[in-house]
Amino acid sequence: MFNKNIYLRYVLAGLPIVLGTPALAQTYPAKPVRVIVPFPAGGGLDMIVRTVTQKMGDNLRQAFVIENRGGANGIVGMDAGAKSAPDGYTLVTATTGSLTINPNVHAKMPFDAVRDLPPVTNFGEAPFVLVCHPSLAARNPRELVALAKSRPNELNYGSPGVGGINHLGMELFAQLSGGLRLTHITFKGSAPLLIDVMGGHVMLAFDSIQATSPHIKNGRLRALGLAAQKRSPVAPDMQTITEAGGPAGYELISWYGLFAPGGTPGDIIARAHAEAAKALASSDVRDRLIATGVTPVGNTPAEFAAVIKADLAKWGKVVKVAGVKVE
Repeated sequence: MFNKNIYLRYVLAGLPIVLGTPALAQTYPAKPVRVIVPFPAGGGLDMIVRTVTQKMGDNLRQAFVIENRGGANGIVGMDAGAKSAPDGYTLVTATTGSLTINPNVHAKMPFDAVRDLPPVTNFGEAPFVLVCHPSLAARNPRELVALAKSRPNELNYGSPGVGGINHLGMELFAQLSGGLRLTHITFKGSAPLLIDVMGGHVMLAFDSIQATSPHIKNGRLRALGLAAQKRSPVAPDMQTITEAGGPAGYELISWYGLFAPGGTPGDIIARAHAEAAKALASSDVRDRLIATGVTPVGNTPAEFAAVIKADLAKWGKVVKVAGVKVE
């Protein structure tokens, strides 16, 4: 015999499945979300994360609380995120270098970069620029390669540390240019590095478009090329390294991503991605990121996972050829 009340209970119980939206994701987030930034406050990643999550919080009417937990080039904070409860109420951020270079240069990592930190989305990307002191007798990558081959080990370059993206970006450039022999000098950060390049104590460096643009404009640095596949809207007149005669397809880009602890339900990751993509599509967020040299992305978890897989392989090859290891 048909029982309307029992039928109604079954229909209501199955409604989230019928609609294709799990009930858990419908209510998420129901309380503040902690977002770990594995670097000190004030850096590039910190600014991007605060900009996007502020918009996410406004849209959801829920707080996204930033927790800066620096140390070991991002490893400390990412490890804390990887070991957090997989309920969507702790998310963690990372950069190209911290997530895909670290596993290749460190003999042992406290977490698995793929298994323990499933991607949510890529907030945005920023290309590096190959810069030199204006006195260097090379005005483009082609001339630089010829000069370096004629003077092996005489040209020096700087980076904020062994095994970082700036260092390995130059190693990649050297490898793709036929095996250039350059002398590497390390610094305690990007600021002192650029000061020494501008002072003529160091000849070459790869650094972000955000950090280098003001000095290129005032003539204290010379840009040899943008390390990207296409020109940047921030500096549309700057040729890419390939356009300017450098290695074909050369690219050095830092992405800024959002991740969840391993085991976080897929519907929660999908909801977090949808909200991040919505925030990135808003004109105020896009304008603010683009003004600092960052191109908003907002790709899907699957698309971002493919990028990460490719980067792990790319940097693994560079590290193996260069023999770089960090203890």
